[in-house]
Amino acid sequence: MRAQKPADGFGPLDATPPEGVTVAQIIEHMGKRESAFAAARNDYTFRQDVKFNTISDDTGRPDGEYHQVTDISFDGDGKRVEHVIFAPQNTLVNVIMTENDMKDIEDKLPFVLTEPELPEYDISYLGKQKVDELDTYVFNAKPKKFEKNKRYFQGTVWVDQQDDEIVLINGMTVPQETRPGKADLSPPYTTYYQQIDDKYWFPTYTKAEGTLHFPAQRGVLSQDVHVRTTVHYSGYKRFRTSVTIYSGDKVLDSKPEAPETTPPQKPQR
Repeated sequence: MRAQKPADGFGPLDATPPEGVTVAQIIEHMGKRESAFAAARNDYTFRQDVKFNTISDDTGRPDGEYHQVTDISFDGDGKRVEHVIFAPQNTLVNVIMTENDMKDIEDKLPFVLTEPELPEYDISYLGKQKVDELDTYVFNAKPKKFEKNKRYFQGTVWVDQQDDEIVLINGMTVPQETRPGKADLSPPYTTYYQQIDDKYWFPTYTKAEGTLHFPAQRGVLSQDVHVRTTVHYSGYKRFRTSVTIYSGDKVLDSKPEAPETTPPQKPQR
């Protein structure tokens, strides 16, 4: 047997403990940075381009497609505001896009692991790894338990050693509904992040692909459907900055600044 060659852009995984910091401290710092990013993200607009295809087993090419391009912003309460700018006719036949699919595109594919969410996950340290030019810590994350009507990320998370932020994930959304007649399945996915404005790491590209195994139900045979999803997140632009004035622990004023007009700098990855 030969040693497996690392994937392009990935160095070997070094399972030795981190130096000068504990694993618990890394996770704590990550939660704080991710929380700060989650708040800052509400001050940015961006474009989201979603393409979902079913793939023919005979040709290896798409034989059905859902495609939507949306401009995303957030209101004063941090609620997502969507403006659809391109949405050709849906040509999917073998599957339908479900509410869970839409929620995953919004919340799980661009995964953020904030302080309030950390207690929901078992996070284990796998080692250190070079990813392109980045030095990262690698973790496995899985939910401790499933709460009704709630979905979670399960898989591998790469955290930049300098910024303590997620820069890459690979995994899937769980739980998956597999009951006959109610099956609601999704493939594993990988999301890449880039640093915007030299500060936070934003999701920029997701690819999901796999064969979904739909179980047989009354009058319908089991079915395997090869699917592929790509999501591009682009044009990040800060449209406001929250300014808070403190006196000790007391907030004196909190208001948005004028919109930011400087275009985002070129990502470093």
